[in-house]
Amino acid sequence: MKEIIRAENAGFCFGVKQAIEKAERAAEEGSENIYSMGSLIHNERVTEDLEKRGIRIISSLEDVPSGSEVIIRSHGEGRNLYTEAEKRGIKLVDATCPFVAKIHKLVYETEKQVVIVGDREHPEVMGIFGWCRKPAVVVGSYDEALGVEEDDFFIVTQTTIREAVLESVIKAFDENGKRYEVHNTICSATSKRQESCRKLAENSDLMIVVGGRNSSNTKKLYEISKKYCANSYFVENIEDLPLKEVQKCNRIGIAAGASTPECTIKEVIARMSDVTLENNELNMNDLMDEIEKSLRLPRSGEIVTGKVHQVTDKEVIVNLGCKKDGILPVAEVTLEDGQTLADAFKVDDEIQAKVIKTDDGDGGILLSKKKLEISANWDEIVKALEDKTVLEVKVTRPVNGGVIAEYKEVSGFIPLSQLSDHYVENAEEFVGQTMEVRVSRVDQRRNRAVFSHKLFLNEEKEKLIAEIWENLNVDDVVEGTVMRFTDYGAFVDIGGIDGLLHISEISWGKLKHPQEVLSIGQKINVKVLSMNREKGKISLGLKQNQPEPWSVIDDNYQVGQVIEGKVVQIKEYGAFVELEPGLDGLVHISEVAHKRVGNINDELEVGQIVTAKILEIDKERKRISLSIRETIEAPAEEPAEAEVPAEEPAETEEA
Repeated sequence: MKEIIRAENAGFCFGVKQAIEKAERAAEEGSENIYSMGSLIHNERVTEDLEKRGIRIISSLEDVPSGSEVIIRSHGEGRNLYTEAEKRGIKLVDATCPFVAKIHKLVYETEKQVVIVGDREHPEVMGIFGWCRKPAVVVGSYDEALGVEEDDFFIVTQTTIREAVLESVIKAFDENGKRYEVHNTICSATSKRQESCRKLAENSDLMIVVGGRNSSNTKKLYEISKKYCANSYFVENIEDLPLKEVQKCNRIGIAAGASTPECTIKEVIARMSDVTLENNELNMNDLMDEIEKSLRLPRSGEIVTGKVHQVTDKEVIVNLGCKKDGILPVAEVTLEDGQTLADAFKVDDEIQAKVIKTDDGDGGILLSKKKLEISANWDEIVKALEDKTVLEVKVTRPVNGGVIAEYKEVSGFIPLSQLSDHYVENAEEFVGQTMEVRVSRVDQRRNRAVFSHKLFLNEEKEKLIAEIWENLNVDDVVEGTVMRFTDYGAFVDIGGIDGLLHISEISWGKLKHPQEVLSIGQKINVKVLSMNREKGKISLGLKQNQPEPWSVIDDNYQVGQVIEGKVVQIKEYGAFVELEPGLDGLVHISEVAHKRVGNINDELEVGQIVTAKILEIDKERKRISLSIRETIEAPAEEPAEAEVPAEEPAETEEA
């Protein structure tokens, strides 16, 4: 006896049901310009029905004229959208799920670092992110949580994640000694739906999970179902039903995602209820399938497989196993330069193509390899969006607001702001360039793909910075480039990260401005003095590459040595002369000249280069006494000059 059991809590949740009702009400009121901010729910059938009612899907308010009406889906949107709508006079029909709206309020009111546990690419998470006062941290696994460096968290969750994900994140934070405040905002309906799916899967021979392919919560139901019942199938509509497998099983469970309409669930149950054939009837059914296949003509848009029957200069005739042959024109095939159809196809080759028309006008089925390739290219683009992988595109032409870039047979758009990681004024300079991009948005139904080279560059920069932090250590000496000056120092690029070279760490001597010894673009070797990865700060030193002058003074200077230096400071009692940066000596006023000097400014000036003799080196007090007088000859006309100052010691004493 075949038994079909429906899980509890299958189908529309409260939030989705409310969103659909609000959208239908808005459509009934007859507004001419009504839009939905993204697909209202992840279900093609419902989306197509809403489009027939005049509700058009958009991805940005830029796509709608002022005065329009825009429905906010149950996933919710960021705060900026409400502000922009108000400025432009756009009426919002807010269908945000009440549970999601509660999360928006929580994160907006807290001053703490918000951590969102969920899928960072999910529209609900993006909406929550847009209500945080400062950028939130999004984690979706134990490993991601281990890598979070901030502390004192305010934790909220995506409403549709599994409880186990939240538990694993909290475990990681506990292991790292993080402080946190948890707000478990997983929707109770989601938890109940997942639990009822698990229980049903444990006791079923076969599980059918009904829902849209893009529905996050339906995918989670399928994961749960597959874990407890290996014989599980993801079904979007009745065409996806594995009827032959259904025939073999007696106890069949049905689970459905929150965005699955009731009519689809009932259609699936009704279709399976009709399958009552026994094994001997199944063989006859297989035979009838083959007969039906030969009579049935493929539909427009269908991908078909056939054998090459004939090749001409203009077309390829393909046997599709039905009552009409397929016609593949040369215009629908991508050929290399100089290649012909005869080069690319041989009789009896098995090929795949896409049906363009079921009747080409001459009794054949019009096929296209190009359209098939484009479909495959779209699949690759969608997969790149889902997997966050990089594609290589070629920029072909500038358009208003950006450029068109081609990925194989598909054209996509790169906004001007996403062409580079710096400001771009003229997009034409990028035409002809091949660049790596991340896929930021896909609308295959409208043949729209949006790429971003900036995202790729930022990710590469983040990897480089992470690598620098990983390999850099205090006391390392690295090469850097002087990038800019401030009054208190210079910022030096050490391979992707800027470090601060404080003015006090540039020279052993005194500087008024770093520009005295450095210049923009100059390459210098600097020493890493300290690192603070949490704050992203690195302190550098330049003078440390040279020994501190007093530590090697015995190697370079001795009493009696005559040196040349620059006057750097003048006092009433004498002048300070710089022997080298960080090493000054004092020429007492009595040692400036052979004559009695009343005002030292009459004899010396700052910046003057002088020759002096070292009289004394006091390493303990770090003082050097110099004499200019002893390097110059006494005037011949005053032979008694040397004997005059019996008073000189008293002058020196006064000084």
